[in-house]
Amino acid sequence: MTDNMHENRASQLGGADLFDLDIIKKYDKAGPRYTSYPTAPMFHAGIGSADYAATLKRVADDEAPLSLYIHIPFCNTVCYYCGCNKIVTKQYDRAAPYLELLLKEIDMVADAMGNTRRPVTQLHFGGGTPTFMNNDQMRIIMARLRERFNFVPTDQGEFSIEIDPRECDENTVAVLQEIGLNRMSMGVQDFDPIVQKAVNRIQSKEETMRVLNEARAHGFESMNIDLMYGLPHQTVETFDRTLDTIIEFSPDRIALFNYAHLPHMFMPQRRIDEAALPSPQEKLNILEHSINKLLDAGYVFIGMDHFAKPDDELTIAQQEGKLYRNFQGYSTQADCDLIGLGVTSIGYVGGGFFQNAREMDAYTEAVEGNDFAVFRGYILSDEDHLRRQVIMRLMCDFALDYGQFEQEFGIDFKAHFADGLADLAEMQADQLVELRDDGLRVLPAGRLLIRNVAMVFDEYLQKKKEGTSFSKVI
Repeated sequence: MTDNMHENRASQLGGADLFDLDIIKKYDKAGPRYTSYPTAPMFHAGIGSADYAATLKRVADDEAPLSLYIHIPFCNTVCYYCGCNKIVTKQYDRAAPYLELLLKEIDMVADAMGNTRRPVTQLHFGGGTPTFMNNDQMRIIMARLRERFNFVPTDQGEFSIEIDPRECDENTVAVLQEIGLNRMSMGVQDFDPIVQKAVNRIQSKEETMRVLNEARAHGFESMNIDLMYGLPHQTVETFDRTLDTIIEFSPDRIALFNYAHLPHMFMPQRRIDEAALPSPQEKLNILEHSINKLLDAGYVFIGMDHFAKPDDELTIAQQEGKLYRNFQGYSTQADCDLIGLGVTSIGYVGGGFFQNAREMDAYTEAVEGNDFAVFRGYILSDEDHLRRQVIMRLMCDFALDYGQFEQEFGIDFKAHFADGLADLAEMQADQLVELRDDGLRVLPAGRLLIRNVAMVFDEYLQKKKEGTSFSKVI
């Protein structure tokens, strides 16, 4: 191994010398992923469709760009590990009535905003399986979105979709490029056939690579691969083979997710054989090996479970202090209002969160009745905005400049957050963070535990010390 590889590890996560399993075990408790602050458990039913309509109207003339999220809930088969909100069905004709609801909701949002000219710089199709929709249905959705919103040229925006290669015919990738999508994310999790059978996601290496190569051939600018560690029957040796295949393909971004086994919350997980799950020690071994292998392959650790190439926009945004975090993970689009479309989707608009109904019947009834399907949300206070920004910068920069917050929010940072900073004393003793007079820095060994650092600034988590429904941080 070259000195440069050792240096790359040490500057990012510390590599084997600082990958202290005792420390990780000490701090491996449940906590939020902070794709929002306040987190979703704080959302409440006091926010409804009237609040959403008024907020859309109020922000229509803002100058900041817009981000759109479209939720397609359908999946052909159920992956046992999945905790997403989805509808498992082989009835593809269910897509047609859902398409009509989406089109109507798009029109309702656009009408509420009075045909706003705010530029759309980001779009994401998530699910479920977005390509459950057929090619013509995808064309129709994008045509309506472009008709009602002001999209920037394709080469100036991030327009992405989550792909299941098992739901892609020979024309799908060409159609997605044709309608203006330029980024793709694909779930792989693990190529090992024994692991795939155990989690009910049979997806061959060949069909996966076919779709990825088609995307490259059609000019998709950025490719992301999702992997998952902690699945049944995984070992360091078996997962290493999956990593070899992925690194050989060389995607722009890689997400390495922790499998959180929460069968009391997610019914499909009850079909996973708990006896086949790797031991806590083996799971940590898989994580350590994977991180070192990705860093040695030249990837940069962005944060949480995300890696990107050195020339990727995420890496550059992080280096420039412009990285952002939202419900889709890390993003370069910092100043967007996020509009959620579809069942269960969540938006962040005008300083508030708004979530659509989780059940299809309730979503359908609302939209067919010319009403927004918002069933809960949260309007941020001044204190929430401050803490949201603190947690955002921690998750994205691994550092805080107290003066920046004092200037923007008119506070004495150390006095305002005295309790939180006191809670970091033990992490400082464990060499996870460095506390200075003018700010704090997360040290390499603390980067994997960034959620723990962020939690001390979470006002609601501090008030509610009892158990939560969050996954463990590692």
